[in-house]
Amino acid sequence: MTAKRTRGRPAHDDILTPAEWRVVEAVRHGQTNRAIAARLGVSADAVKYHVGNALAKLGFDSRAALRRWDGVRAGSAMGQRKCTMETALALGPIGQIARSVRDIGAARHFYGEMLGLKHLYSFDKLAFFDCGGVRLFLSEGEGGDSEAILYFRVAAIHRAAETLTARGVAVTHAPHMIHRHDDGTEEWMAFFSDNEDRPLALMEQIPPAAI
Repeated sequence: MTAKRTRGRPAHDDILTPAEWRVVEAVRHGQTNRAIAARLGVSADAVKYHVGNALAKLGFDSRAALRRWDGVRAGSAMGQRKCTMETALALGPIGQIARSVRDIGAARHFYGEMLGLKHLYSFDKLAFFDCGGVRLFLSEGEGGDSEAILYFRVAAIHRAAETLTARGVAVTHAPHMIHRHDDGTEEWMAFFSDNEDRPLALMEQIPPAAI
């Protein structure tokens, strides 16, 4: 006698489903539904559906609340790491500088071939180059002349964001994973505003073996 097959999606041991997590991380990164849909290759309605489900599960009533939520998905390298409560805030060296460009293909040629910067990797309409240890992040968008964003490396991004908040700094986007590399390394970021309401960011790379 064969076992009865269960219909429907498999159960998840996390507060959000994998699809909801992908959308929520993008929302916490400040992306619109249209941009998220284009990046994930789904419809805008699907993104809206996942956002609605996430808001309901978490008890939030707005995207702004979702951006400030610092939840961590189960099974991630960040979730498995043990952070000590004594970790003090120490903004490390500038790890990344972001610039918006109008044509990512032309920008890759300029920065890589003409300037001779080492190309690290590209995906979607994003490209990353090494500038003597500082990562240059180029993204295709409308604001090709927008102001650059500085990303500070930190050793414990959640603790750093909590410390900044306690000091009265406006953390606008809670720590979130924006990308997982092929080797399992996770890229985590958080955004905050300076005294003139301009964006700055924290960044941390979590290796897959971190516990």
